Amino acid sequence: MKMRKELWFGLSIMVLVVAGGAWGLLSAPTITNGHLGLLMLSLVVVAIMLGFPTAFTLMGMGMIFTWLAYDRNITRTLDLMVQAAYKSMANDVLIAIPLFVFMGYLVERANLIEKLFKSLHLAMARVPGSLAVATLVTCAIFATATGIVGAVVTLMGLLALPAMLRAGYSIPMSAGAITAGGCLGILIPPSVLLILYGATAGVSVVQLYAGAFFPGIMLAGLYVVYVIIMAKIRPAWAPPLSAAERRVELPPLTAALPAQVGNHAPLRLLAALKGRRNADVPMAHVLRQLGLVVIPGLLFMALALPSWRAVTTVPAQEAYDIQPIGLGGASPGSTGLLEPPAQGGLQEPPAEGGLQEPPGAQEGSALAEPPGAEKAEPGEPGSAAVAEPAAAGNNAGGAPDQAGTQPAPTWWWVAFAILGAATALFYLFLSFARLEIFKMLLGSFFPLMMLILAVLGSIVFGLATPTEAAAMGAFGGFLLAVAYKRLTMDVLSESVYLTAKTSAMVCWLFVGSAIFSAAFALLGGQEVIEKWVLSMNLTKVEFMILSQVVIFLLGWPLEWTEIIVIFMPIFIPLLGHFGVDPLFFGLLVALNLQTAFLSPPVAMSAFYLKGVAPPYVTLNQIFLGMMPFMGIQVLAIVLLYLWPAIGLWLPQLLYK
Repeated sequence: MKMRKELWFGLSIMVLVVAGGAWGLLSAPTITNGHLGLLMLSLVVVAIMLGFPTAFTLMGMGMIFTWLAYDRNITRTLDLMVQAAYKSMANDVLIAIPLFVFMGYLVERANLIEKLFKSLHLAMARVPGSLAVATLVTCAIFATATGIVGAVVTLMGLLALPAMLRAGYSIPMSAGAITAGGCLGILIPPSVLLILYGATAGVSVVQLYAGAFFPGIMLAGLYVVYVIIMAKIRPAWAPPLSAAERRVELPPLTAALPAQVGNHAPLRLLAALKGRRNADVPMAHVLRQLGLVVIPGLLFMALALPSWRAVTTVPAQEAYDIQPIGLGGASPGSTGLLEPPAQGGLQEPPAEGGLQEPPGAQEGSALAEPPGAEKAEPGEPGSAAVAEPAAAGNNAGGAPDQAGTQPAPTWWWVAFAILGAATALFYLFLSFARLEIFKMLLGSFFPLMMLILAVLGSIVFGLATPTEAAAMGAFGGFLLAVAYKRLTMDVLSESVYLTAKTSAMVCWLFVGSAIFSAAFALLGGQEVIEKWVLSMNLTKVEFMILSQVVIFLLGWPLEWTEIIVIFMPIFIPLLGHFGVDPLFFGLLVALNLQTAFLSPPVAMSAFYLKGVAPPYVTLNQIFLGMMPFMGIQVLAIVLLYLWPAIGLWLPQLLYK
């Protein structure tokens, strides 16, 4: 029987891992507990590749090797296991995982993405590769709402793949757009990976979310640019939509105005409002359409005016009424320090053993002047007094200054010009067809975006913890399902079941990781790796390249969850030696670990898509389509390393 290439690849990796572990043991002059730790690490990787459950493999290996390290003392072994498990259970950051997962499954099971994809592909009908671009944008939005790669790839495989194949798109282009877009949930917040990394590395999840925002947008933008370029270079891969596929049907009342698809909507609606052409159309319908038309303008004004006040207003500085020392209670003409009262005041010190003259003072003279001070003339006001504060503390009552104004910064004018131009173009080219598409977006895109912005905004701006924001997001997903009349007992029960299943897997994995890490540290495996890495005398750049290459290679045989819980505790202690920010390292890892779902032959997103694709779509075609997007991921990692501000600017702006 001929063995598949995937099996040969897996067996080759296992042979390399076992050979490397054996070479490390045989080449050591003496086998220590640290070498046993490396052996444990090798056996865990091989066991996971053979298909053993990751969480229980970690726990089992950890207990066996801890028992060996404690000289077969069962009591001490169990004590360490209990402490490691309790430490994981007491981590309240993990509470956010089931809540975010529940929000994602509610949004998925309520089937809110179907309307979103349809409205986006109509809105982008004239963009080259419009269906693939709409697929990527939908995946990015859906990934932000769910963060579950399997759910996004499966749903978009059912929704977008048939549409792209019917439109004549090539199978590799279609498969690559779906699999790459589905993996964006690993990076774009709210991401379960970032929660696990933050809990493992001791990094703030809030700052990780803020840092991952722009790299996620950058990666999605690079995907879109690639699709548009390839659609222009190779039109056969992504042909433009036909006129029939771009056609938008008008509602009967709108068509009765009379209105054509290409008519300028604002002018025709204003004419209908004046009563010239609305004999058969209720005035309420015309007013509703006009109300929809003015929404972008109102939103622009609602953003422009408050932001103008915020950037041009100088906050009032609190002023303090500073009085000169000794001024209170003095006569109008007196200044300087007041004499103590004659009775009950300070007494002269004893003649013997009392205070001595300060150094440099002459007998019978006053205190010596400090260097550079001029001697004041008698009767000169304020000569020995503290200088008067400017403007006597603003006023006698110490009232604060009135807030002033300042010119608006350049970035505000740039944003104002871009948004203003977009709003003007919207009204200039607003036909009835585009108005219908805008209505579809209002019903699909904007509610989901409001939910996402409310959740992420409350986290990033410090209004709520990730757990509280996750609870708010789960409740918002519930309300959206109710509003769209998609919430049934089947949807609710499936969402609860899948949430419990996913959360149990992640939490057991974290407990297993804690037990494994405790055993690995007890054996001294971390020290062996640190000594080996430091003995290579690597620079910071060389260490970063080596670590990212190792993570990239680990993404072939292992999933990102296994890489985070097994190998991040090994890399994190090394960051301090090379001066690497754990937050920045986490962003690079999050970008890199998407290769765990896009790297053949163990690319999980390919198998998710193959499970729902037509029979004639082969795995090799899916792998072929994924390769360019994996190259784009490598480019994104390089860009983030060369310009760290892409990921660090927002956390530094908000939290410093």
